[in-house]
Amino acid sequence: MKRIVQWMLLATLALTAFGCAHNPFNIPREDYEQKVKVLGVAPLFVDTDTDIRHPEREALIALVRDYNRRNEKELAAMLKESGAYFSVRFLEAAAPEELYRTILYRAERRDDAGVVYTKQFYKPEEIRTLVTQNSVDAVLLVVVSGLVKRNRMFSSNLINYLDSDYNALIVTAQVLDANGTTLWEYPNFRAGGPSTPVLAELQYPDFDEAAANMDDRVYVKFKTIPGLTRHLGKKEKDLLFRDRKATAPYYHLFEDMVGLLKPPIDLFGQEKKGGTQPAPDVQPQFQSAPRPAPQPVSQPTAAPAPAPQAAPAPQPETVVVPEPSPVREVPLDSKPAAK
Repeated sequence: MKRIVQWMLLATLALTAFGCAHNPFNIPREDYEQKVKVLGVAPLFVDTDTDIRHPEREALIALVRDYNRRNEKELAAMLKESGAYFSVRFLEAAAPEELYRTILYRAERRDDAGVVYTKQFYKPEEIRTLVTQNSVDAVLLVVVSGLVKRNRMFSSNLINYLDSDYNALIVTAQVLDANGTTLWEYPNFRAGGPSTPVLAELQYPDFDEAAANMDDRVYVKFKTIPGLTRHLGKKEKDLLFRDRKATAPYYHLFEDMVGLLKPPIDLFGQEKKGGTQPAPDVQPQFQSAPRPAPQPVSQPTAAPAPAPQAAPAPQPETVVVPEPSPVREVPLDSKPAAK
């Protein structure tokens, strides 16, 4: 058991060190921390011009917008709690859809390093207006879009699977400064091991129908709106068994984003160079204090001299020697000699 715990600790340290060794930003981390003190979080957007193939498309878009409104402020709260920024502000918008159409230049499907996602490009002048009007250093834009990608899905018994093209809702995000420069993006290819951030799978393979009909063909079907509503509204509890404010699909994506946007864990107390500078200023104060102290302490050190005085260990010798000497005064032998 101890060996297992040791391996787990080593694995945790290795993963932490690996994660800290990668910079998730498009500029040096120190430059990002100096540049972005106040971060604005825009409302969550839905890109309706992307590949959303659900037969009840309009109902699905309305559903996603509704859950975006319910969860978006929790992202700003989680970023604020991370301590990575001096201030985090949620940017209220009366019509998030209109704002998105105003700032968006174009969007395209990308396949980078095997990760399929939708990348948005924004108008620099509109981003500058958004940043300056809200008095922030940069703005975080999060978009939900539709995508069809190749995937492997398993049956409930985890034995059968079907490789096919599935429609899904994914999430992408960017942090842009007033110049429209992308300082950070999600999915993040700088942190290592990225994957497509999925909010909801819209389709599934119906293995049960194929088994019931004894058919080798497995059909891919769309999930119902009530089923997707239950998925997007699913709640989970934290470590203290309290309900999280954000629903589970949103919370896990927010947690992943916040983990990439906050400072790395400092295991050895060397996260910031500035933290080591005050140390030498304090050290001379402690050094100057002990210097006068040794002088008075050196005087009492002479006091140990009486310790050798207490070494009248020779006294026991004088006590032992005189006792046998009086025994020699017995003159009994001399009296009979006189007779």
